[in-house]
Amino acid sequence: TTLLRQIAGFDFPDSGRITIGGESVERVPVEKRRIGMVFQNYALFPNMSVADNVAFGLSVRGEAKAVIATEVQRALDLVQLGKLGGRRPHQLSGGQRQRVALARAIVTKPRVLLLDEPLGALDKALRVDMQIELKRIQREIGITTIFVTHDQEEALTMSDRIGILRDGRLVQEGPPEEIYNRPKSEFAATFLGDANIFRGDSTGDGIRLADGTAIAAGVGAKLAAGAKASCAVRPERIRIARDAGTPDGNANMLKGQVSKRIFAGSNSTYFVERAGQTLKVIVQNTGMERLAEGQDVVLRWSPESTVLIAAN
Repeated sequence: TTLLRQIAGFDFPDSGRITIGGESVERVPVEKRRIGMVFQNYALFPNMSVADNVAFGLSVRGEAKAVIATEVQRALDLVQLGKLGGRRPHQLSGGQRQRVALARAIVTKPRVLLLDEPLGALDKALRVDMQIELKRIQREIGITTIFVTHDQEEALTMSDRIGILRDGRLVQEGPPEEIYNRPKSEFAATFLGDANIFRGDSTGDGIRLADGTAIAAGVGAKLAAGAKASCAVRPERIRIARDAGTPDGNANMLKGQVSKRIFAGSNSTYFVERAGQTLKVIVQNTGMERLAEGQDVVLRWSPESTVLIAAN
């Protein structure tokens, strides 16, 4: 939120630069930055109609009434509220109010659109619908959009690129698939999705745990042997079974005991105790035999699903 407010011009940075299209804007007034912003609470004027709310920025700019009417109708049509311009905000649903706020932000044709957790107040079903709608609108208008969210699934669903912030610093940035499959730190691995973390000493192509068990990693950092390191494995990449089955010389393998199972409809999560560590395994409920609590199990996964990470 602090970064968005600085980009928009509501706050000023103590140091550093903010550039838009190569132009430094940190000292440019708000009204001259051409930034559109949507807040979590929408910040609509309750005493104004939907159309007047959307028209507000154009009116402040001093546009002609005919231009305002045309642009407002175009923006409302884009967010599929073309026939609701005469209503007041209290007569709309949460999703409709969110669309009004979006229309107001884009009607001025901003260079950048800022969205500060705009879907946080919506229920899950409506939030999913609005994710699809926002993506469609963003593609149609072609505006660079910065979207702040604490929802991991929302970040993966909505983005072309993700930036993970920790204590005000950017710890990793890139396409969602890259960040999910190749996290560069334990924080990135566990913040964006679930991950099992193993810690030990680097072997060059993996790590060796304190009990001597070797974990092979097919992707990640290049580390010298002996350096402190960790490996991250996503729960859905691990196979769980009662026994080792057919030997596979390439797969990582650990033995453990099921401590808990959580049923979640299409999938189940198993919690497996191993050497004082609780590991998570997510399996699809597609006819696989249910494993009971207390059951001894074998976990196997590919080195290509294992990411080697330098010690924090």
